[in-house]
Amino acid sequence: MRKNNLLADLFHAYYDTRKNKRNTINQLRFEMDMEQHLYDLYRQIRERRYEPKPSLAFIVFKPVQREVFAADFSDRVVHHLFFNYVSPLFENTYIEDCYSCRKGKGTSYAVKRLERHLRSCSNNHTCPCFVLKLDIQGYFMSIDRSILYSMITRTLEKFADRQDSKGVKWKDRLDYDLVMYLAEVIIFNDPTKKYHIKGSRSDWVGLPPSKSLFYSGEGRGLPIGNLTSQLFSNIYLSGFDNYIKRKLKFKHYGRYVDDFFLADTDKERLKAAIPKIDAYLHDKLRIKLHPKKIYLQPYGNGVLFIGGYVKPHRTY
Repeated sequence: MRKNNLLADLFHAYYDTRKNKRNTINQLRFEMDMEQHLYDLYRQIRERRYEPKPSLAFIVFKPVQREVFAADFSDRVVHHLFFNYVSPLFENTYIEDCYSCRKGKGTSYAVKRLERHLRSCSNNHTCPCFVLKLDIQGYFMSIDRSILYSMITRTLEKFADRQDSKGVKWKDRLDYDLVMYLAEVIIFNDPTKKYHIKGSRSDWVGLPPSKSLFYSGEGRGLPIGNLTSQLFSNIYLSGFDNYIKRKLKFKHYGRYVDDFFLADTDKERLKAAIPKIDAYLHDKLRIKLHPKKIYLQPYGNGVLFIGGYVKPHRTY
């Protein structure tokens, strides 16, 4: 992707967006006058007057009750544009065992890595090994947008004079002013200010406040479902991943969004790590561990993680 080629990049982002939204009402409406819509977006972004449209708010009930704010198709195009710009740069900041929203990874890869970690930690199932599983309470709804924005701008500045895989400096590859502008607009857009409800207000009955943007508080929370929210969820915990690996020095660790595990032969060491982890999350990121989702057990009991149930010598 070459610098200062915004219109071509928007067309590329449109085709990326269309892959997963083909033949939806919004996509078909956009495609009927695609070139004009993309040119309008191009003008709005270039002139720094782009504003996200109202989102569609609704509740899904499977596999669990969850609030979704679905962005307008045109805004999804902008999300893909931003993702295509910055994702290759931020890939350089992730650890190997960050699994979500990354090419070549995902849930199956996460389960296989857990299997590998447990086999290594237990010396091929010959030594005792313990697993600590943790979860962040209301993760997407608790993310502090100002902290997130500062993380992104600091990382972009840090990498400005570094080279990508082709030997091009990031400041020469990316239009930094444009990327910073898009980051600010996307991150600080509050979908609860402009939205349409699909379904009924009664669908929200029974949804805990910690799982709703309507109760997140000023400057907090990201909508579930947007591509950029998935990207931001990795960025927000990237420093935390490094804290676990380099400061606490846990070799066997992995994370999928806000679900993560640590494995070690020393049960007491894992237990002692819990308050340290909670303190880091609170002090640095203004989030906290879910108090009812702390599991510490021998790995032989079986470990349920991201749809896989891992036991010695077999996985379900």
